[in-house]
Amino acid sequence: MLDSLLSWFSVDMGIDLGTCNTLVCVRGEGIVLNEPSVVAVRKGTNKVLDNGEAVGWRAKEMLGKTPGAISAIRPLKDGVISDFEMTGAMLSYFIRKVNGRGRLFGPRVVIAVPGGITAVEKRAVLDSAEQAGARRVFLVDEPMAAGIGAGLPVLEPTASMIVDIGGGTTEVAVMSLGDIACSESVRVAGDELDEAIINYMKRRHGMMIGEQTAERVKIEIGSAAPVGPQTTMEVRGRGVVDGLPKRVTVTSTEICDALAEPVDNISEAVKRTLENVEPELAADLVENGITLAGGGALLRGLDMVLSTKTGLQVRIADDPLTCVARGTGIYLDNLEQYKANLESDSDEI
Repeated sequence: MLDSLLSWFSVDMGIDLGTCNTLVCVRGEGIVLNEPSVVAVRKGTNKVLDNGEAVGWRAKEMLGKTPGAISAIRPLKDGVISDFEMTGAMLSYFIRKVNGRGRLFGPRVVIAVPGGITAVEKRAVLDSAEQAGARRVFLVDEPMAAGIGAGLPVLEPTASMIVDIGGGTTEVAVMSLGDIACSESVRVAGDELDEAIINYMKRRHGMMIGEQTAERVKIEIGSAAPVGPQTTMEVRGRGVVDGLPKRVTVTSTEICDALAEPVDNISEAVKRTLENVEPELAADLVENGITLAGGGALLRGLDMVLSTKTGLQVRIADDPLTCVARGTGIYLDNLEQYKANLESDSDEI
């Protein structure tokens, strides 16, 4: 009762704490914040620049372009916290930005976490959120949040399958009756796709490119399988041999070949999960199929590859980039209904 009363004086929020981007969903307002999970700090001090304001978009603009005294870092790697202090600073900035500085009470927060993380990694997320000013923190498995956000009937006695491809991890899960029946979390996702493009450009064209350039190539001409007519793109970087600025033109067919290995790893994770599903749930999936969520769902041709490999119908969720964040918001709105399935919650602070 007291917890509900205090909610009137704070902005309760659901957070998709992603390796690449952090999204915040507020009850009744939807997605109110979508910024890169990047922090700019002064080297040797771990002090966030601009009085703690160099976070998100401002910090991402500095990636790969900072002078010697400044470092733009991503405090999460493969879906988990790699730098506790910087994650706390980043969360604090985002929560303060949404909740406002003049609030008497901190918000209740639901945070989506990868299904494969350890108890220690979960504790790190809880501690970071509490340090950032949250009054109470709840953790929900990322695939469950993605399924809820995608509108799947996760509470029904029927199987729903989600493949959530984020920046650091791919979460594969089959859900039924409000719980996860079978799942697998693999650390192959958007970052691995970018890395595959970087390695291909170095190996095939003798050119070094940065993460942001690789991401643009992936978005503009990347595909998991040949789709439509071949397209080309000019890519700029630095020559491996002479170290001078260089430009080359690459084709969509080349990038498709470059992405073959990580795409195959994702496909194998989906197949392994299906092989471990109970027969009755597998029977449901013949009709219900697979739903793709996360930024990786937008990779052209991925739905066709997974459909061919599994023999099931594959659809892309509406607005797949925000599925997890929207799911945390719905979860927060229906805490009592989902409470029995909460992974963990902190004491009030």
